Amino acid sequence: MHANTLHRLFPSAKFDEPLKRYTAWKIGGPADALLEPGSVDELIEATEKAAEHGVPVTILGGGTNVLVRDGGIRGLTIRLAKSLTNVKVEGTRVTADAGVLYPVLANSTAGRGLAGLEFATGIPGTVGGAVYMNAGAYGSETTEVLDWADVFRDHRVVRMENGELDLSYRHSAMHENPGWIVLRASYTLAPGDPTELKARIKEFRAQRMNGSPNRPSCGSTFKRPKGDFPGRVIEAAGLKGTRVGRIEVSPVHANYFVNLGDGTAQEALELIELVRQRVIEKLDIELEPEVRVIGEP
Repeated sequence: MHANTLHRLFPSAKFDEPLKRYTAWKIGGPADALLEPGSVDELIEATEKAAEHGVPVTILGGGTNVLVRDGGIRGLTIRLAKSLTNVKVEGTRVTADAGVLYPVLANSTAGRGLAGLEFATGIPGTVGGAVYMNAGAYGSETTEVLDWADVFRDHRVVRMENGELDLSYRHSAMHENPGWIVLRASYTLAPGDPTELKARIKEFRAQRMNGSPNRPSCGSTFKRPKGDFPGRVIEAAGLKGTRVGRIEVSPVHANYFVNLGDGTAQEALELIELVRQRVIEKLDIELEPEVRVIGEP
């Protein structure tokens, strides 16, 4: 895609923008064009314009659970975090735009005396990403409180009920339909005591801080194997502290692969494959990556 075409089609975008500035891992090559839409309508307009002119579109949420390759992303990258952030509360129903940060939503609903999203304080992503991954923590998952999501698909907005989203462990229907875009999500919560809910959130945060490394990472690298935990499995295989270049299996939590500074996507991918193979060899357990890999090598 010629740069002049992108400038003409998306004049408010940033061009040749390093995506490591927008990912939790602090890794990622440049986006040809990076757009942060100010509204759902602007997002839809940009997506339709891109389709009309044959420009590929990639959606980026909060930049967690994602690895952007070193070659960056061609075409248009649309970043939702910190742009689509409207929240509407009607009784126990809460509807939030896809760019709302999940921990922020957890805090605001708890403060209103609405229970059910406290687990989201441990998920450093967005509402859209949480639907995409059926994100969960501390024994709870998004599907337990989600009613519906508005999804832009096939040139129109479709309200998809929970049962239509095919939500399971770290999976949704969006995985098989990469062109679908979550615009907003609606939850039914329960009345609760704000003081108790905030105390629960504080407890969850303390758990997360105690078990999380203080370096850039994508969050959980691997999904849970059946009946076990990836961190325990990787540690049992003797792989804590293993490095490829500037990417390391954290000595604090083995399912966090941390960037020691100037790490690359290629190094991260090599370490993921090295750990996966070693765990198979030593424990006969096959780990499946949770991180979503996008972009060009």
